Amino acid sequence: MEQKTFRFLLGLVVVAAVITFLYGFYLLRKIKLLKVKDEKIAEISSYIKEGTIAFLKREYFIIVLFILGISVFLALLGFIPILQNAEGIGYKAALAFLTGAFLSGGAGFIGMLSGIKSNGLTTEAAKDHGMSKALNRAFSGGAVLGLAVSGFGLFGLSAMFFLFYHFTGDVKTAAQVVTGYGLGASLVALFARVGGGIYTKAADVGADLVGKIEADIPEDDPRNPAVIADNVGDNVGDIAGMGSDLLESYVGSIISALTLGAASLIFLESVIFPLLVAALGVLAGVISIVFIRLKDWKHPQKTLNIATYTGTFIVIVGSFGLSYFIFKNFKPFISVFVGVLAGILIGLIAEIYTSDKGKHVKEVSRQSETGHATNIIAGYSVGMRSTTLTILVLVGSIIISYLFNDVYGIALAAVGMLSTVGVTVAVDAYGPISDNAGGIAQMADLDHHVREITDELDSVGNTTAAIGKGFCIGSATLTSLALFASFAHAAGLNQIDVLSPLVLSGILVGAMLPFLFTSLVINSVGRAAHTMIEEVRRQFTDDPGILAGTSKADYKGCVDIATRAALREMIIPTVIAVLAPILTGFLFGAAALGGLLIGALASASMLAIFMANSGGAWDNAKKLIESGEYGGRGTEAHKAAITGDTVGDPFKDTAGPTMDILIKLMSIIALIIGPVLLTITSLFERFF
Repeated sequence: MEQKTFRFLLGLVVVAAVITFLYGFYLLRKIKLLKVKDEKIAEISSYIKEGTIAFLKREYFIIVLFILGISVFLALLGFIPILQNAEGIGYKAALAFLTGAFLSGGAGFIGMLSGIKSNGLTTEAAKDHGMSKALNRAFSGGAVLGLAVSGFGLFGLSAMFFLFYHFTGDVKTAAQVVTGYGLGASLVALFARVGGGIYTKAADVGADLVGKIEADIPEDDPRNPAVIADNVGDNVGDIAGMGSDLLESYVGSIISALTLGAASLIFLESVIFPLLVAALGVLAGVISIVFIRLKDWKHPQKTLNIATYTGTFIVIVGSFGLSYFIFKNFKPFISVFVGVLAGILIGLIAEIYTSDKGKHVKEVSRQSETGHATNIIAGYSVGMRSTTLTILVLVGSIIISYLFNDVYGIALAAVGMLSTVGVTVAVDAYGPISDNAGGIAQMADLDHHVREITDELDSVGNTTAAIGKGFCIGSATLTSLALFASFAHAAGLNQIDVLSPLVLSGILVGAMLPFLFTSLVINSVGRAAHTMIEEVRRQFTDDPGILAGTSKADYKGCVDIATRAALREMIIPTVIAVLAPILTGFLFGAAALGGLLIGALASASMLAIFMANSGGAWDNAKKLIESGEYGGRGTEAHKAAITGDTVGDPFKDTAGPTMDILIKLMSIIALIIGPVLLTITSLFERFF
C-alpha cells in the first residue's frame, strides 16, 4: 500500500469517529432541552443529579492529580540518556497519555449527564405515554454514552496515531507512542470502576439490608435514607464507570492490533485494517441507533436485540469487503468474524445462567426456600459452572484466529468483538437508566401501572447488564492476550520458559493478584456498607417519623458517606495494579513479567466470569421471588434471596468488572515498559 493511500484511509477513520461523537452531542442536546413537568419526579431527579455531580467532581479531582503526576513522570523519563530510544515514554507518550485519560473521563461524564436527565424523562414518559415512549427515552439516554465511548475512543486514538505518524514518518514509532493513550484510558477506567463500584454497592447493600429486611419497606421507598445514594450509585458506577471501562477495552484492542500489525511484513495494510473495521463499527452503531429511534417500539427485549444485531450485521458484511480490498484475501475477515461470533455466544451464555426464565436462576430461587446458606451455595455453584462454556468459546476463538492470522488474528478477534461497542454500550447503559426510572416512580408514589412499565424495562436491563458483563470479560481476555503478544515482541521475548523459577514465580504472583485485588475491593464495599447501615438505623431510631411518613429522611448524609468511602478506598487497589508489573519487570526481568501477565490473565478471567454470573443469578432469583414465585415477598425464601443478592452485588458490580481493567492495565503497562526492559537488558549484556 502506498503511503498516500494509507494517509487518506487514516483520515477517513478520523472522520468516522467525528461523525459518531457529533451525533452523540446532538442527542445529548435534544435530551437536555426536554423538561420534566411532573414536580415530584423533577424534585427526586434533582436529588440524584446533585449527588452524582458532587461525587464525580471529587472523584475526578483525585484522578486529575494522579494523571498529572504520571504524565510528568513519563515525560521526564524521556530525558534519561539510555532510555531516549524507547518510544513508549517521553513527552510524546505523555501527551498521548493525557489525551487518553481526558477522553476516557469525558466519555463517562457525558454519558452520566445523559443518564441523570433520562432517568426522570423515562419515568414521566411511562406515566404520560406508556411503554413505547419510555423505551425510547431510556434507549436514547444510553445511546449518548455508547456514541461518546466509541466516538471519543476511536477519535483520540486515530488522531494521535495520525499526528505521530505525520511527524515521525514511522508506523512502528507511532504505534508504540499511542500505547500511552491506552494507559491513560485504562487508569481512568480503573479509578472510575473501583470508585463507582464501591459507591453504588455500599449504598445498595445498606439500603437493602436495613430497608427491606429490618424495616420491611419496599425497594426504592422514599422513607429509606439510602435510597438516593443507591440511585446515584447507578449513575457513577454503571454509567460513568462502565463507559470509561468499555472505552479502555475498545482502545486496548485496537492498540494491540496496531502494534502487532506494525511488526508485520505488510505493516501499512495490517495497521490500517483494524482501524477501518473500528470505523465501520462506529458508523454501524450510529445507523443502529438512528434506526431504533425512528420507530415506536413496544417490546424492550426485541428492540434491544434488533439494535445489537443490526450493528453486528453491518460490521460482518463491511469487514468481508474490507478484508478483500486491503489484503486480497479473506483471512483477516475470518478473525474479525470469529471475534464477533464469540461476543454473541458469550452474551447468550451469560443470559442462560442469569435469566429469571432459565433453570439456573429458578434453582437458586428454589434453594432459597430452605434458607440463606443454601441460597449462597446455589449461587456459587451457578457462577463457577458458568466459567466452562465461556472459556471454551474463548479458547475456540483464540485457536481459530491464530490458525488464520497468527497472534495478529487474536488482536483482530478482539477488535471484531468490540467493533459494535457503540450500540453495545447503549444497550448496557439503558439498564441503569431504567432502574433509576423505576426507583423514581416508587419514590414519587405514581400509579401502579407506571411501576409495571418501569419494572418491565428494568427486568430487560438486568439481562442486558449480564450480557454486557460477559462481553467485557471476553473482550478483556482477547485484548490482554494480544497485548501480551505485543509486549513479548517489544521486550524481545521469542519464548518464555515456564520451567524457569522466575517465570514460575511470576505466574504464581500474577494468579494471586486478582484475589488480593478482589479482597480489597469487596472489603471496601463491606466497610462502606457497614457505615451506611449504621447511618440508616440511626435515622430510623432518632426520628420515628421517617418510617411513619411524617418526616423526611436525610438523603445527603448517606450520599456523603458513600462518596467519602469510595474515594478513600479506590486508591490502594489502583496503586497495586500500576506498581505490580513495573516492579516485577525492573526487578526480575521481562520473562518474569511475562509470567505475571499469564498468571493474572488466567486467574482474573475465571474470577470475573464467576462473580458476574453468580451475582446476576442471585439478583434475578430475588426478583423472581418478588414476582410471586416460591412464596413471594416477605417470606423466609425472600429474605434468603435478599442475602444472596447482597453478596452478589459487590461480586457483579464492583469486583467482577474491575478484573477486566486489572489485566488490561497491567498488560498495557508491560507493553510500554517492554522496550525499556529490552534497552536495559542489551546494555547489561554489552558491559557484563
